[in-house]
Amino acid sequence: MPRTDKKKQLIEFKGTTLPVVAVTLRSLQPEPLAATASELFGDDPFFDGDAAVLELSQLGDEPAADWAQVKAIFKAHGLHVIGVRGGSDELRQSAATAGLPSFAAVERAPRPATASEAPVAPPPVEATPPAPPPEPVPSQPVSAPAAVPTMVINRPLRSGQQVYARGGDLVVLAAVNAGAEVIADGSIHIYAPLRGRALAGARGAAEARIFTTRFEAELVSIAGIYRTFEAGVPGDLAGQPVQVQLLETPGEASSKLSLQPLQTS
Repeated sequence: MPRTDKKKQLIEFKGTTLPVVAVTLRSLQPEPLAATASELFGDDPFFDGDAAVLELSQLGDEPAADWAQVKAIFKAHGLHVIGVRGGSDELRQSAATAGLPSFAAVERAPRPATASEAPVAPPPVEATPPAPPPEPVPSQPVSAPAAVPTMVINRPLRSGQQVYARGGDLVVLAAVNAGAEVIADGSIHIYAPLRGRALAGARGAAEARIFTTRFEAELVSIAGIYRTFEAGVPGDLAGQPVQVQLLETPGEASSKLSLQPLQTS
């Protein structure tokens, strides 16, 4: 029997889906951009080498950017910028020159059907007796996708400590002290004082929320929209149960953080 050897192809193409973080920018100036990134993510790498696309549609008449510095700012926090989308033609051209290709800003609409593609009505046929109904086929159980378990932390977090619940919610049963940071791709529930920083919806989930039974935070953030409290939290919320969420404001392009008392009874 002749021996058949299959030569392996040097290049193969396979479809895949990779996680890409969309980062909306409202400035390309390196100094304020670096300061804001440090406020959001701290001084250590926040992401684990994730790919990122920079959304430029919120920029005004921005001068040509120093894309090398912009990439370095996000790389310091664990994000690898692979391209841009939206923005002016000049910005996209300068990004392309720096090795950052442009991605489509919106999904392409389906191509409308032409007259030649319109369905043709079938010719009329004579009425025939209805066929007997088919035998019922037992439905097959559909397996549900694996749920991401909620991360539960039952110890106090000291200054400098960070906890990240990747892909799900985070529940903390002890104090998050000043200088500590809790992060979740979903919502954050803190059944104790929140004195540090809490960042929910870290990968853009605008529906995420932050709950705490005692609000004394340094910073809160949902889907990249953040608020700091260097001068202290509002008096009516200090030390009280609070929930934080994003609210859309009519007439405004971006959402705003809403801090409201949390009814616990």
